[in-house]
Amino acid sequence: MKTPKWWSGRGFWSTALIPVSIFYDMANTLRQAQVRTTRFNIPIICVGNLVAGGAGKTPTALYIGRRLKDKGVNAFYLSRGYGGRTNGPMLVNPKKHKATDVGDEPLLLAETLPTVVAADRAAGIQYAIIKGAKAIVMDDGFQNRAVYKNLALLVVDGMRGFGNGRLIPAGPLRERVKDGYKRAHAVLVLNRASTLPPLPKDRPAFFARTFAKNGNMFKGKKIFAFCGLAYPDKFFEMLGTTGTRLMGQEAFPDHYQYTPLDMRKLLLRSFTLDAVLVTTAKDFVRLPERYRESVAVLEMDMEFESPSIFDSVLEYIVRLNETT
Repeated sequence: MKTPKWWSGRGFWSTALIPVSIFYDMANTLRQAQVRTTRFNIPIICVGNLVAGGAGKTPTALYIGRRLKDKGVNAFYLSRGYGGRTNGPMLVNPKKHKATDVGDEPLLLAETLPTVVAADRAAGIQYAIIKGAKAIVMDDGFQNRAVYKNLALLVVDGMRGFGNGRLIPAGPLRERVKDGYKRAHAVLVLNRASTLPPLPKDRPAFFARTFAKNGNMFKGKKIFAFCGLAYPDKFFEMLGTTGTRLMGQEAFPDHYQYTPLDMRKLLLRSFTLDAVLVTTAKDFVRLPERYRESVAVLEMDMEFESPSIFDSVLEYIVRLNETT
């Protein structure tokens, strides 16, 4: 689905859906009250957010995974595998599995570290431990209280914040901001703007920005861009920072599975404009394989304003395992 426009404002539909949001909140509170939390003997790092999609969880999880790998930690990623057909737990094989099997994000994660997909996250962690995991990085799962987190990091989009501040479906919030902040150990603001969303005063806050890692290869070239993201404008705006000549763009629903017909239409449009067809890494793994050689990928990366401080936090979390 595409992100509802009323999530950024408080118009008719947002107000009309408030009763549904109240029911959602009550049902969620009741469900969470019945959950038993399991604690594991390895560090669990959870990268989550408070809104439905688009905050930057996966780039953050990729960054953390690379840093742990650099430190010699045998860490595994854990993902629910949204958009895939398997419930798991299973180990992702990028050479064998497709996005329809395990979801798009696990395929990206598996390029960095071993990645387990599991609908039951506690079972997924146990499975990863059997496979040799010494630490877990959860991509999403902050609202899942079945697993104790040694570090619960909330990612906040510094430009969009929490939208209209209302709960699903009247707004983008999965839970109330104050409730989420109470369970977070730290907050990461990605791409901060001149006005920041409200941040907790009793939790450390880190700041980072995303950037186009291979942006130079598109500088001055004519581009036709497409993506299926919760907030497609973020991708199109990022392309604009590379000095490219954006000739056209098309947005699809989040996690959209592209068909051969979609690709033929996109290729025809780019050919007509004499432009290079460009998408995101997350979209690329959802393309039919025979069309991938015709599409370029804008690769993203991130950097912290104070990387050494954040690294010290990771170091502390990893050392917890040595004392247990």
